Amino acid sequence: MPARVPMIEAYNNLLKLESFISATQQFEALVVYLASQGACLEQHGNIEQYLQTAGNELLRRLLQGHLDHRATHERPRQSVTGADGIRRTYCRQSVPRRLATVFGEVTVTRHAYQKRGHHSLYPMDQELNLSADKYSDGLRQRVAIESSKSSFDETVRSIAFNTGGAVPKRQSMQLVTKAAIDFEAFYQTRADQKESTSNLLVITTDAKGIVMHKEDLRETTKQAVAKQQHKLKSRLSPGEKANRKRMARVASVYTTPCFERTPEQIIRSNKAHNVKRPSITNKRIWASVERSSEQVIQEAMEEAIRRDPDQQRDWVVLVDGETSQLASIEAELKAQSLGATVIVDFIHVLEYLWKAARCFYSLDTDEIEQWVKGRGLKILQGKCVDVAAGMRRRATVEGLSQDRRKAVDTCANYLQKYRDYLKYDRYLEKGYPIATGVIEGACRHLINDRLGITGARWRLSSAEAILKIRSIRSSGDFEAYWEFHKKNERVRNHTSLYAKSQLLEAA
Repeated sequence: MPARVPMIEAYNNLLKLESFISATQQFEALVVYLASQGACLEQHGNIEQYLQTAGNELLRRLLQGHLDHRATHERPRQSVTGADGIRRTYCRQSVPRRLATVFGEVTVTRHAYQKRGHHSLYPMDQELNLSADKYSDGLRQRVAIESSKSSFDETVRSIAFNTGGAVPKRQSMQLVTKAAIDFEAFYQTRADQKESTSNLLVITTDAKGIVMHKEDLRETTKQAVAKQQHKLKSRLSPGEKANRKRMARVASVYTTPCFERTPEQIIRSNKAHNVKRPSITNKRIWASVERSSEQVIQEAMEEAIRRDPDQQRDWVVLVDGETSQLASIEAELKAQSLGATVIVDFIHVLEYLWKAARCFYSLDTDEIEQWVKGRGLKILQGKCVDVAAGMRRRATVEGLSQDRRKAVDTCANYLQKYRDYLKYDRYLEKGYPIATGVIEGACRHLINDRLGITGARWRLSSAEAILKIRSIRSSGDFEAYWEFHKKNERVRNHTSLYAKSQLLEAA
């Protein structure tokens, strides 16, 4: 019983505060209903639904009471000086503004300091760190998270169902764009995050197309669209669909231990012989449809430099064989005098082998799989040039036509063109990874699962914002980012408006 006395006294004191009368009335109404005979006849799900609605209203009234309580204790000041050097000497008291929160809408009442011909200043807004629009921090965070997971329509429904607040679709799109504004600045603050490890540092990139509105396509794609003549009136033909996309560059940097394997271990299909791979750590993934491929690749190198500024670790760059990507990577490595082993993904090589194999065998035979395994093993042993020459010879000996042997020549050309990036025997001995599973998974997660929704067409600002928020969340940085974002919002919306001499007083 003694432990309950302070609680009872605190509740009685709360009842005396005029600002919280409405909240206490709502709480008492809740208790009365829950103890009523009618409530005792309800199913628990109905009670849950009642508590969610009535509970949100209780929380809304508590927040309103808190804001009213603070308003009654805001003391007028003689003047407030803005960053423009103008002293605002007229104090207009009890100026209201609406605030939409996760509990419902409340009103913030505060003093405004004014000077004719100049914008007003609201010290209470700075104390509360209110946004420039009417949406609270909690709602802005919910919108950022929910819209990064599902469509904006679903975001609107989810917020309406799970909270006491409401944000229309257009405003949701605007809020997520604002929420992502500090993405680059956040990661630039991590310049001193050197990793204390000797494990491999892996950089990997890829690209994925996003269907865009015509206005937001890159200039070359716009020109291609303008030259097209539609074959069908009611839909796009397969060849026309490519010109509706803008390529997003995806990047990832992570740490992993060396993992030595033999070519035979890679090519075996018997799972009993497979060795458990070591886990990767400190993985950061991100993507951009707005910035150029070269910019994202530069960011990936800068992220690697932050982790290993003296290049004391082995660096591995994992990519597919896309020519412009490889050129950008090599140029960036040269520009920054960085040493790294660039590896072309072995899975892409296997895809070329399978296509070549179909020139010699039917898909439903055992011979085709054995042929691919045999050539794959030789490539893993560092004999890609021999494999290329061998398949060309066989196509010639068997008298395959130019059209029939096309896949063979394509595969052979690929092996010869990228032979300097296919030294898998050396890579396996050093324990380097040779497959781009991490970045391909990032492409699926960051882009396909959200921006690749059937029928979706994106505006550039919305697509970029969603990519940034999904990147932050996927990298496990969202909580840290949001705190950083809130600090920057306070500077943008409030402290930058005041003279330095007024900051402590106004804060």
